[in-house]
Amino acid sequence: MLAFVFVHGSSFAQCAMCRASVENNVSNGDTTIGAGLNMGILYLFAMPYLIAGIIGYLWYRNAKKRKSKFVFQGDKF
Repeated sequence: MLAFVFVHGSSFAQCAMCRASVENNVSNGDTTIGAGLNMGILYLFAMPYLIAGIIGYLWYRNAKKRKSKFVFQGDKF
């Protein structure tokens, strides 16, 4: 996941309709929509992994707290 975040130069890809829309806007002189569209695609790509990572971290932290309740002064119950 980190490789995709840090090496995103080659990951700017678009569907056929998005590409046609960007090419049409570029031919009319508007070049800002392409950058915004690419960032939107990367945002949508990263969100499921971010949500899964947060849920995994909360699960791990909760399991660690639950396990520490059962250990008292080195004795395991």
